[in-house]
Amino acid sequence: MTPADLDKRAELTIWPQRAPGRSAEGRPFATLREALAVAIAAIESGEAQPWIITEAGDILSPRWIQANSRSWGLQ
Repeated sequence: MTPADLDKRAELTIWPQRAPGRSAEGRPFATLREALAVAIAAIESGEAQPWIITEAGDILSPRWIQANSRSWGLQ
């Protein structure tokens, strides 16, 4: 992933962490940067598991989001 990818579209799906069997819908964002900011807030709340699909088709897991948020200057 490159810094330019942060300005491309992405879709964020936030799954409830402690609610098995519930479904969630993806929400489009104009930029990956915006989707990551919302995903980080969801992780910090402790109540959700965010997953992101980038415009390029990469799937970013909650662990990836958390591990890489500092390296992109998003926290």
